[in-house]
Amino acid sequence: MIGKRIKYLRNKNNLSQKRLSEALGMSNVQLSRYESGARQPDYDTILKIADYFDVSIDYLFGRPESTSQDNNEEEDFIKEINRLLEKYEIDDFSFFDIEKWKSMNPEQIKELESYFQYLVQKSKQLEDNNE
Repeated sequence: MIGKRIKYLRNKNNLSQKRLSEALGMSNVQLSRYESGARQPDYDTILKIADYFDVSIDYLFGRPESTSQDNNEEEDFIKEINRLLEKYEIDDFSFFDIEKWKSMNPEQIKELESYFQYLVQKSKQLEDNNE
C-alpha cells in the first residue's frame, strides 16, 4: 500500500521518479522498488516521504485521510466562490431562493434556462476532461 500511495502522490504532484528520489536523497532505483512494492521503506524514509508531501504516516499506510493539499484545494475553491459572490454583490443565498423567481416573465425564464444549459454543458466538459 505504501508504494501505491507514494506513486499516487508523486503523480499528483507531477514529479518524475528521478526528481522525487533526488529530493528525498535516495536513488531512482530505490524509489522505483518502493513504488512497485518490491521493497518497503524503513521508518526514517517513511517520515521523509510523509514530510515531503505533507501527509501523515497513516495516510501512507492506506488509511483514508485527506492530505493538507486536498484541504488547501478545498479552501481555495471556497475562497473563489466567496470572491465571486462578493464580486457580483450577492450578499446571501437568498439569491437562490426560488420564491423570488416566481415573478419572472417568460422571456426571463428562457434566459435563465439558457444559463442552466450553459452550466450543464460546462459541467459535462469538465467531467470529460477529468476522465
